[in-house]
Amino acid sequence: MALKITVIGTGYLGATHAAAMAELGFEVLGLDVVPEKIEMLQRGEVPIYEPGLEELLRRHVAGIEGASGRLRFTMDWAEVAEFGDVHFVCVNTPQKHGEYACDMSYVDAAFTSLAPHLKGPALVVGKSTVPVGSADRLARTLAELAPAGEDAELAWNPEFLREGLAVKDTLRPDRIVAGVRSERAEKLLREVYATPLAEGTPFVVTDFPTAELVKTSANSFLATKISFINAMAEVCEASDGDVAKLAEAIGYDDRIGKKFLRAGIGFGGGCLPKDIRAFMARAGELGADQALTFLREIDSINMRQRGQMVELTRQSLGGGSFLGKRVAVLGATFKPDSDDVRDSPALNVAGQIHLQGGQVTVYDPKGMGNARRLFPTLGYADSAVEAVRGADVVLHLTEWREFRELDPAVLGGAVSQRVLLDGRNALDPAVWRAAGWTYRAMGRPAA
Repeated sequence: MALKITVIGTGYLGATHAAAMAELGFEVLGLDVVPEKIEMLQRGEVPIYEPGLEELLRRHVAGIEGASGRLRFTMDWAEVAEFGDVHFVCVNTPQKHGEYACDMSYVDAAFTSLAPHLKGPALVVGKSTVPVGSADRLARTLAELAPAGEDAELAWNPEFLREGLAVKDTLRPDRIVAGVRSERAEKLLREVYATPLAEGTPFVVTDFPTAELVKTSANSFLATKISFINAMAEVCEASDGDVAKLAEAIGYDDRIGKKFLRAGIGFGGGCLPKDIRAFMARAGELGADQALTFLREIDSINMRQRGQMVELTRQSLGGGSFLGKRVAVLGATFKPDSDDVRDSPALNVAGQIHLQGGQVTVYDPKGMGNARRLFPTLGYADSAVEAVRGADVVLHLTEWREFRELDPAVLGGAVSQRVLLDGRNALDPAVWRAAGWTYRAMGRPAA
């Protein structure tokens, strides 16, 4: 008999996972506690921008003409428990207010709501990013609260989604990690992921703590790589070196690799910053805080980049006050191909300049709605050309393809002064300088 799958939590991770499971041929039931979210998904609409996700969803949601009907949504825990053989928990684990630690309240609530309804054999699979040791505790909660007792098992299967590539990362992952305690749990997960496994995706079987550590260590390593090249940009800035050429040269060493070596205003979003902070907090609780003290410096370098971009902008305007100066900001999201503005370096820079008296106008291809809600006092424009109209300086802060394809001559006709600060080192300095622009980027020679 074919496995039936439920997905608890239908945010960015859950909605993607549910649609992908339906695409892989499973009957899927998604649960959320927010009625508006459920209504939206039932119409085949997603609450976030993620390339390809809405199309995938519409191929499978029951009630949509031409859809497979394999994907439904509910708010009923009893229905979920009765329906599913495998239950994926995909709820959010944000940073706690006022501290580094991870807020586990949504995960805990999901387990305490589901467990009392589990009357027969079931596998509950955690996908949320949690502090190491959580799975062990949640397995005990499950055994205590589920009428099925030990037949209600836990597995930990961390997600490795990249915003902008989440659909691909779910259907064709670069690895699948399964933290399990029984052959049955491993067998069920192999069945769930049979398609990617048949296509050659590696399947790594671990214990609970290792599975939990994989995600936080991977994110910590990526954050370290980004902050390393940003630290090199600071050194290049002080020594007249060129960080782009430096990155190219060291990237040819296959032990280092080219990826994540573009200096700029640093990382943001809903994962890297909160994950490395939660990792530090958890290491402290375990008495291993000294092992991760380097992450404090990684975080510090990252946050410093934003202030340095503000200072670079001030210098480009003559070094004085921002009062009366018009600043155009291209980009609001923390990365391209997403509408996510959580902890966005671009919006942080825009906000700092605005607070210091600058007239800031922002344009982003997909993040305008979310940016307006977060920073309602900034100015917003409907296009890049409108955003730069009359600007004394233009800041390129999110590396959207649309911005790479801009015509410097067209933009030059709209600005007050042709000054471009590339906070992502993603534009071609020669092209912009040839069109009469002063081009500056952190860690790059001025001309």
